[in-house]
Amino acid sequence: MLKQNAALPYEEPDASLLDALLHVRLGCLAAVTLIGAVVLAAWAFPALGRILPDGWQAMKAESAIAALLSVLSLELSENRYPRRMRLVGTVFAALVMLLGAAVLAGWVFQLPLSVDRWLMTLRGPGSQLLEPMAPHSAGAFTLLGVSLALVRARGRTAAFIADLAAFLFFLAVLVLVSGYVFGALRLFNFSPGIMTSPQTLFCLLLLLAVVLMRRAEHGVLAIFLGRGIGSTLARVLAPILLALPFLREIGRERLIHANVISGHYVTALLASTAAGISLLLLLYLAWRINSMELEIRELSLRDDLTGLYNRKGFTLLAEQALKLARRNQLPFSVLFIDLDDLKNINDELGHAYGSAYITETGKLLLSTFRETDVLGRIGGDEFTVAGQFSPVAVSIAVQRLQAAVAARNAEAGRRLPLSLSVGSVTSGEHGQDSLGDMIGRADRAMYREKRRRKQLPR
Repeated sequence: MLKQNAALPYEEPDASLLDALLHVRLGCLAAVTLIGAVVLAAWAFPALGRILPDGWQAMKAESAIAALLSVLSLELSENRYPRRMRLVGTVFAALVMLLGAAVLAGWVFQLPLSVDRWLMTLRGPGSQLLEPMAPHSAGAFTLLGVSLALVRARGRTAAFIADLAAFLFFLAVLVLVSGYVFGALRLFNFSPGIMTSPQTLFCLLLLLAVVLMRRAEHGVLAIFLGRGIGSTLARVLAPILLALPFLREIGRERLIHANVISGHYVTALLASTAAGISLLLLLYLAWRINSMELEIRELSLRDDLTGLYNRKGFTLLAEQALKLARRNQLPFSVLFIDLDDLKNINDELGHAYGSAYITETGKLLLSTFRETDVLGRIGGDEFTVAGQFSPVAVSIAVQRLQAAVAARNAEAGRRLPLSLSVGSVTSGEHGQDSLGDMIGRADRAMYREKRRRKQLPR
């Protein structure tokens, strides 16, 4: 088991999130299949192509074939298929990679490697040669093919390579989409006639989403689907961090063309805005980490049954309260409270009732004492309270607690009464007793009170 965990250094994703994303993946693959099938049908049957809306034939047949092969590869790589079918899926991934690489080689070396040339032979010698896939689309499909071939990789090295391939494919699609949106296709040094079509971009985006979701099952991307603090922050901050650079460029373009302010002030304004947003994100990140750390610390210091502090939490906070009282020269008191006859309750009514009596005691303490007091359950039937109490205030609090107990016992349907024995000790303004000494003295005072009550006539 240890070796297996060493091969998988990433956080395991939340199974419920994976189940929810399964429907998203199926929807993405269905959409790509529909678009690819329509484009291929329009190419194979020109009459159908003429009745489709304008622009549908902008997607090349090679792009449609690569998209459909990608869908088949992703579908067959699922665990529900036998190993032989998954190998077929890997073959389809290799075909996608080879198809994209062949088109790239054709553009770079001016070689007749376009699949369109072979496809046109199926439509007869009189047909007109279709334009090949755009080279930047071919590059994206090449990276997609590599990602598809490694989509199931789990070993440390293989998973790293697979995540790297998925990341490069992500960057390629991001460049294509942003270039299309910004009208920056001149960066590729190709004419608008060979630009990536909207249908191809949409298919690449959907396939990218599926690849990333699949890699989240095994690789470093699992952090986005985890249950921990880092996963929560990653899901919140990732969309913001991805959108900021593009929003900045859009703002720059609009400000420059509007001629509202000079160019260097545009740069200064956008740089200052980016710095301010970065600072806000840092503050949010620190706030979320601190708040989650506080929640974790609270959970480690709380008693699960009553919600009061456990022994560790009570000791930690009560010692701080004691130091504060001595610094301000205020009296400080510790009360030791014992739930009487818990063993009899467990024996006669069962441990579930015993737990209910303990929970009820915790609620009574919370309703009796102040929010500034430190309340704890330090044993099975032992509770403690610490705070800035004078002896008179302690006496009033104990009377209030016993009155609340009597009111509970007066309720109908109670089979055994709730009984609490209370002992207390107060340290004066200049007292030097430690918290442990005060708890011990309050414990002994509680037992004296318990013996005294037992000797009273009933």
